[in-house]
Amino acid sequence: MNDAPDLYAADLHGSLRDPVLGAISFLNEVMDRHPDAISFAPGAPHPDFVQGLDPHALTERFLTHLRTVRGLDPARAERTLYAYGPAQGLINDLVTEALRTDQGIDAAPDDVVITVGAQEAMLLTLRALYRDTSDLLAVADPCYPGIVGAARLLDIPVTDVREGPSGLDAGHLAARCRQARAEGRRIRACYVAPDFSNPGGARMPLAARHALLDLAEREDLFLVEDNTYAFTAAEDEALPGLKALDTRRRVVHLGTFAKVGFPGARVGYAVADQRVGHSTGERSLARELAELKTMVTINTPPLSQAVVGGLLLEHGGSLRALARRKAARYRANLARLTDALDRHLTDGMPPGISWHRPAGGFFVRVELPVPADDALLEVSASRYGVLWAPMRQFSLTDRGDRQIRLSCSYLEPDRIETGVRRLAALLTQEAAG
Repeated sequence: MNDAPDLYAADLHGSLRDPVLGAISFLNEVMDRHPDAISFAPGAPHPDFVQGLDPHALTERFLTHLRTVRGLDPARAERTLYAYGPAQGLINDLVTEALRTDQGIDAAPDDVVITVGAQEAMLLTLRALYRDTSDLLAVADPCYPGIVGAARLLDIPVTDVREGPSGLDAGHLAARCRQARAEGRRIRACYVAPDFSNPGGARMPLAARHALLDLAEREDLFLVEDNTYAFTAAEDEALPGLKALDTRRRVVHLGTFAKVGFPGARVGYAVADQRVGHSTGERSLARELAELKTMVTINTPPLSQAVVGGLLLEHGGSLRALARRKAARYRANLARLTDALDRHLTDGMPPGISWHRPAGGFFVRVELPVPADDALLEVSASRYGVLWAPMRQFSLTDRGDRQIRLSCSYLEPDRIETGVRRLAALLTQEAAG
């Protein structure tokens, strides 16, 4: 019997050997090995918000909408839930109305495609925009690994753009554009999360948003806007997203119901109102994404869309109303985390420890005086019972080598307090030594 492998890694696609694809798996493995450790690692929604969720009642609410608003007879409405359904989606009208009401995004249902989470929206958007490998994707650094992973799967070259406390550095993006032109290439699109980015937690001021849109127009590039954490801003401190400010159709806006609804639905969306010319006329970029989707997931499960549609209808068609209670909880957890850091990571701590104070989102970034590598994480979990995410897993450079990401979304307040005390013990002993 031949004991040789059937395949060798070198013969498979290079993305399978890319470290970005292993980042999430690594954290899951560490959590599995240390189930009793307090974990600041996952950016998952709090489990309390799925208690009492009634998918059947929400589905019935959506069926009523199909019958009374769209005029479907009862049998046809019910069949809609059990068929494949249109690739572009079933709840586009509800999503566009919510975006118009809550975020000032004026899009038609045909400008939206409903996806299997925001991750699919990223993959489809990149596949549509990138014709060949002469075009580059710029990403804020540090960056959510899902967009980099999608680019790797599609062989799209990626370049980093610095992100600071005020979000993506537009000046650095302009420099990257000049560098690309000097090399005979161009930056086709830039991925950016202007509100409480994952993992950096940065937020772009209004003036910076306008400046980025102006730069996109000058450089003839598209902005892929990730809107995942914008809902956590206090309502009196909300800023318009890039798409709400976009008068020149430079922004493809990506969103998800994982955080404002629940992650198990696996429903996201892309607002892609750019006009695409064909010999027979024009249609929206969203229609093009839907064509690609037929070769990926075919359609987003109608039952999942029905539950999400029911959630929107139950909250008056408003994303803001749907998210209000969750946003308050996450802001309270964030305040508890930064307060605990203030109390436990100051007096008697080694020099070189600092953290930022975001006004929203799930994450706090902490600077350490020592490398925040996998070895330190293993010590943290096994000896001190606390887990976190190394920022180097989110960076294309060495900027995150001495930083960690703490997520506050999944934990109870007392666990946040205990976890920070354990982190302080780790830093007192390991960093000082």
